[in-house]
Amino acid sequence: MLNRTFLHIPRIGPKTEQRLWACGLTDWHEALAHSGRVPGFSPPRWADACDHLESSLRSLQAGDHTYFAAHLPSAEHWRAFSSFRSRIAYLDIETTGLGPYATITVIGLYDGKRTATYIAGDNLDEFPHDISRFGMVVTFNGLTFDLPYLRRAFPQIQWDHLHCDLRYALGRLGLRGGLKSIERHLGIGRADDISALSGDDAVRLWYEYLAGNDDSLAQLVEYNAADVENLETLMRYAYDHLLAQLIGG
Repeated sequence: MLNRTFLHIPRIGPKTEQRLWACGLTDWHEALAHSGRVPGFSPPRWADACDHLESSLRSLQAGDHTYFAAHLPSAEHWRAFSSFRSRIAYLDIETTGLGPYATITVIGLYDGKRTATYIAGDNLDEFPHDISRFGMVVTFNGLTFDLPYLRRAFPQIQWDHLHCDLRYALGRLGLRGGLKSIERHLGIGRADDISALSGDDAVRLWYEYLAGNDDSLAQLVEYNAADVENLETLMRYAYDHLLAQLIGG
């Protein structure tokens, strides 16, 4: 979908993008190969758009996620899913509570194959190096929860990734509410021992661990791992249905 996108070009909005598709300019190669007049564009404006498309092709071939993160509207970062699929970090954090004094206890990072867990007091300092390998981050409510805490905890991270917050991507499809309720609505299950757990339980489990209960930490890590691993299923769902909504099919 990314190579069909024109919204990252200055002065091109959704209606103009749709008009380009209707004219047969359905991707960057078609647009660059076009030799006639493009409705709604003066020759200089179209030449400028083509310059941006050349830059887009070079950036995509180079795997430069920063170019698209900077130019593509944030609500449309979902479009990069198929192009950056092998470099996506599905991300979720647990904290000691809410508010400015809460701190991160656990970070889960799933790359589509394996889940890495970072635990306060153990290996949390490994996270900045590991997240740098990725070009795109997928979260649920990350814009208002996960990323603010992560930016505060790790100011050295540039956070120049593409970012799809599934809370909003799924909301565009009419799926609203918390992560667990959306999972249940879509028939996505969890193991019995963590199926009833909530964010409040994650806080409780952390304090039980600090009090000496290692089983509570194991359950917290399992709960967090389910969060990040289910994000991939939800991302696939969001991408397929947003794509169908946008171009049909």
